[in-house]
Amino acid sequence: MTDRVQALTVVLDKDIREDDVEAIVKTIEMVRGVATVSADHIANPEDWMARERVRRELSQTMLEVFWAIMDGRKVHVEPK
Repeated sequence: MTDRVQALTVVLDKDIREDDVEAIVKTIEMVRGVATVSADHIANPEDWMARERVRRELSQTMLEVFWAIMDGRKVHVEPK
């Protein structure tokens, strides 16, 4: 079994203007498997990762429920 990676850290080779960083952030967000990207300094990365994962899971569940309702299906959500 291989180890799993839950986060990557990106260090820029030089300071980049905020408006130029936005293109880098958007590009990284398009990579498959990327949940979130932040250009801000994160004081507690573990806490931030946990919150973002919960936020993403909640969003996905809400979308599944929404589309089930729109399709006229009964909705039953099992807690994870």
